[in-house]
Amino acid sequence: MNGLYTHGSSPRDQMQEWEKRALDKFLAKMSDKEKPFPCIPATIGFSKNQLRYGFVGDPRENSTLTELSSLLTSYTELSSKIGNYTSLIVFYETPESMNDNTVEEFEQLFWNHLNGLSSLDKFDWPEDIPTDPHDPIWEFCFHGEKYFMYCATPAHKNRKSRHFDVMMLAITPRWVLQEFNKSQSYARRIKAHVRERLSKYDSISIHPDLNTYGSEDNFEWRQYFLRDDDTSLSKCPYHRVLKFLGIDK
Repeated sequence: MNGLYTHGSSPRDQMQEWEKRALDKFLAKMSDKEKPFPCIPATIGFSKNQLRYGFVGDPRENSTLTELSSLLTSYTELSSKIGNYTSLIVFYETPESMNDNTVEEFEQLFWNHLNGLSSLDKFDWPEDIPTDPHDPIWEFCFHGEKYFMYCATPAHKNRKSRHFDVMMLAITPRWVLQEFNKSQSYARRIKAHVRERLSKYDSISIHPDLNTYGSEDNFEWRQYFLRDDDTSLSKCPYHRVLKFLGIDK
């Protein structure tokens, strides 16, 4: 099913079975009162119906990247009209054969898709954002917008906050996070609650890479894909200049 949807407007009669299952699983996860999802801003966005949903194909197929690019372009063009807690939730058609994939294999797919998105991006990189991901103020940009990326996979077991039955992205505009952080005292309280929820939600300690954007010891790319243990990549796999799908950016 192509396009962007809210959880109240998704035409279920037009949805494939895997799409229905993925959306229902997500709605259950976000509305669970006994075991609340740790990211409080995300649950607020859900309750306010400001999340938008999209479905794309097999994460291993090149054609899926074109679908993802189209979704994110559409979302970027309307996100500012949705609300201060909006994010784009993308579900991948993840075949059961991928259930044996490791976290690291999903990690490679994730970075392939970020690289591929950049190769399809028709907009220039924002001038105020460095192109080197090892700069503390670097973040992923697409269609002129700055985004925080989150990836969940079926392979995550210990870190339930990063587990989902299919490969999934949550893509949040930077301006949403800036709005949230306007009141520093409020933001501090919420972040403390988030970490408290995380410690209960996951069966493993909070990943050491979770940090604050702009801090000298922070690299945003490390938080996009958290492994199921405390390890992380030593070098960011993102390369803005890349030949992908026959397109030379």
